Amino acid sequence: MTGLDSATTPAATAALGATARDAPARPRATLALTSAATAVTLMTYTAPMVTLPDTATALHTPLSGQAWLLNGTPLGLAALLLVAGSLADDYGRRRIFLGGTLALGLTTALGAFTTSTWQFTLARIAQGAASAAILASSLGLLVAAFPSARGRLHATGVWGAFVSGGIAAGPLVAGALPSWRVAYGVLGAAALVVAALGTRALTESRAPRGGRPDILGALAFGLALVALVAALTLGRDGWLRAPVGLLFAAAVVLIAVFAAVEHRTRTPMIDLGLLRRARFLASAAGGLFTGFAVIGTFSFLPTLLQQTLRLTPMDTAWLFLLWSGLSFVVALQVKHLAGRIAPRTQLAVGFALHTVAVLTMLGAMASGSWTRLLPGLIIGGVGSGLLNGALPLLAVESVPRERAAMGSGAQQTFRYIGSCAGVALTIALATSAHSLTQGANIALLVSAGLAAVGAVSVAVLRER
Repeated sequence: MTGLDSATTPAATAALGATARDAPARPRATLALTSAATAVTLMTYTAPMVTLPDTATALHTPLSGQAWLLNGTPLGLAALLLVAGSLADDYGRRRIFLGGTLALGLTTALGAFTTSTWQFTLARIAQGAASAAILASSLGLLVAAFPSARGRLHATGVWGAFVSGGIAAGPLVAGALPSWRVAYGVLGAAALVVAALGTRALTESRAPRGGRPDILGALAFGLALVALVAALTLGRDGWLRAPVGLLFAAAVVLIAVFAAVEHRTRTPMIDLGLLRRARFLASAAGGLFTGFAVIGTFSFLPTLLQQTLRLTPMDTAWLFLLWSGLSFVVALQVKHLAGRIAPRTQLAVGFALHTVAVLTMLGAMASGSWTRLLPGLIIGGVGSGLLNGALPLLAVESVPRERAAMGSGAQQTFRYIGSCAGVALTIALATSAHSLTQGANIALLVSAGLAAVGAVSVAVLRER
């Protein structure tokens, strides 16, 4: 890496020494377990994509409340990824990782027994919090296990591929099992198995800074996200209503409070000075627009297909496997592009391909034929693979090595902020027109525009 690594302070040198002393002795086991946990995390995240209609029916959730069923997990993720990354660096990545996998197993299993919308939403938020611990600590464990640039490239490439693999497998598992409740039980058990294996195979690593956890910053940031998601969810019934405006204003004020807290605290969740670095800004923009344009759209698209084309959950899962499966394969191969194509260029191409993909899907819901979706799913799968393959490498290269978990947490925070906003916006747009087919076209056009903005944003950023 350049720039950040060369400006290492004595405290950072000591932290690097602590990391080296704690470095895992079993890098292959570390890669296998962090990738498996990440896959289970994303499977839990994407399972509702194909079970949303059945879940909403079972819980008597109105259409206006379905955004909460999808947004529970990304809300928990976005609110706690930064604090999870800081805690992992300071108090031990293995400790945070194992705690997260155990909590994910328990909260996912409990979600199977919920009987109301608010209970399910709270369970999903708890799953998101547990997922934040897993995702933020995983890349920190990998950077400690693979200290060389070549090893780090390989490890982050495999890890990014398993992000796509989990996205692919989640809907298939959920659609194949008898009910959404059984699916949650199975996924919860899988997380507990990974937690049990990790107690033996993982070795601790950390980069302690001293100081206390940034509780006030975490609280301000979490409340800001709740206000933002609530505003976007309520906006479908009228964007100019007073409650919507007040919630947006509250989100802005709370973000300002968060920035002030981070500027004053000794151990901030995120070093605001990084916002002056183009590489970190590109990482943040890549995560934000991936969530906003890609995840936000594809999280609700399966439900739209079931309601407009009358596809079964299993048929929908197989159809989306074309998109997510290609994403997995492409992400796994992205590491071979290193040295020839910069991660930011890969992101720009990925966003451009998503733009083309969703534009080819315009009118597909009204055509009555799922075959109209095939070109878009193929192009979008390649674009998503480029994004998932490049984002983890850029996340750890955009920060000092001893703060790898924070860098991962920061980027993924932006990713799931975008996801929360994208899901709420997609549902609001899709259900605001006279018919779902018209609303779907509007949502696809907005997704294309957001992806185009994302492509330009990561392409124009250059180091000074």
